[in-house]
Amino acid sequence: MKFNERTIKSERIFEGNIITLRVDTVILPNGKIATREIIEHPGGVAVLPVDNDGFVYLVRQFRKPFDKALLEAPAGKLSYGEDHYTCGVRELQEETGFTAQKIDYLGYILPTPGFANEVIHLYLARELVAGEQTLDEDEFVNMEKYKFDDVVKMCLTGEISDSKTVAAVLRANALIG
Repeated sequence: MKFNERTIKSERIFEGNIITLRVDTVILPNGKIATREIIEHPGGVAVLPVDNDGFVYLVRQFRKPFDKALLEAPAGKLSYGEDHYTCGVRELQEETGFTAQKIDYLGYILPTPGFANEVIHLYLARELVAGEQTLDEDEFVNMEKYKFDDVVKMCLTGEISDSKTVAAVLRANALIG
């Protein structure tokens, strides 16, 4: 069976600083017409810092869509055309103060493929060197330190529910667990 949908019309509804919303009119595989609401996003990078003693450094930050603070891997938004490795190195330093002597690519995830084109690249940072955080002026995070095994359990129980963090932790666990 063919699953492709052919776009016959595309209209931008909103263009913001972070996202663009467009509505596409498509022809379905069965020939019927449908609309698709799509969020365009430049993508992001999440970096899971793990020190030589097996501790993971996560950041807790307030997330307005859920009106609560979430525990997450340090992460940031890509600029259009920006290299994801470069973004990951920058975000690790800004949010934690760390630089890493070893950084492994863990692949990428598609967090919400039903309505957004966002791609998040994942990295594991090891052999950490401490430094100073350089948060953006609109960024408020608390860094927290946990044993790696505890973080894996927190992902499995839902205590950590942020998709990029769960994916990074479980992929890192396959490498170092």
